[in-house]
Amino acid sequence: MSDTLTLSAQTRDRAGKGASRAMRREGRVPAVVYGNKQEALSISLEEKALIKAMANGHFMNSVVMIDGVGQAVRTLPKDVQFHPVTDRPLHVDFLRIGEHTTVHVNVPVVFTDEENSPGIKRGGVLNVVAHELELIVDAAEIPDEISVSLAGLDVGASIHISAVTLPAGATVAHAEDDFTVATIVAPSALLSSEGAAEDAATEE
Repeated sequence: MSDTLTLSAQTRDRAGKGASRAMRREGRVPAVVYGNKQEALSISLEEKALIKAMANGHFMNSVVMIDGVGQAVRTLPKDVQFHPVTDRPLHVDFLRIGEHTTVHVNVPVVFTDEENSPGIKRGGVLNVVAHELELIVDAAEIPDEISVSLAGLDVGASIHISAVTLPAGATVAHAEDDFTVATIVAPSALLSSEGAAEDAATEE
């Protein structure tokens, strides 16, 4: 389960690009907290603390407690805007949630047991179709990742979402399609498909 993070914030009265630029020069990142039928709250965060929180790799599917603005606010990060050149965070959107609000989050898929896959042992290539899954889950039970075992799978095998074990209480958005999560393909098939794509591009 994802850890609950805490970020200390300050409320901000001034809005606009000029005020945001001045804030960033002071090492702070403007942000907004919205949702849950309450007024939007304009805040700023310490840039170093925000970057440290994002470094865990699970920031976008972690519950973040916003502190320092009166009563602590439970949120879920929904969007982070980055500078196109420096990759510094420029703005963050947080969604207010209750302790057990049902939320939609994108959770990374991790593949395990490659050493127990006959197809991989024979030189097959894992072709990942879905690197993340959109889960509908209780905010208090958001997983860090979804583990998918490759044990026993040979070349030509496909893993569909119906075969993936999810945490208790979690469901996948659009699971009615039984979409493909990954396949194991032969190297020759992969090369021929790339060659066909190159030929098609040349003809164009």
